[in-house]
Amino acid sequence: MKTKEMRDKETDHLRLELAEQQKHLFTLRSQAVTEKLEDPSQLGKARRVIAQLKTILRQREIEAQKSKAAGTQPAKS
Repeated sequence: MKTKEMRDKETDHLRLELAEQQKHLFTLRSQAVTEKLEDPSQLGKARRVIAQLKTILRQREIEAQKSKAAGTQPAKS
């Protein structure tokens, strides 16, 4: 999934995707310890996707805080 596709999705869907990717990373780490991975680069790819998802979610959180703060400030007379 590309970053643009991630940004187009809803926040709830991104949170679910993040949880799914974290489970996938856990599975990959378990396989790396117990048996040989077919593609060791999957670990890095999974970590990158998790980082992208977290970044997008944090950006949305900051934007929400800014809009909330801007909406609650009293108008200057």
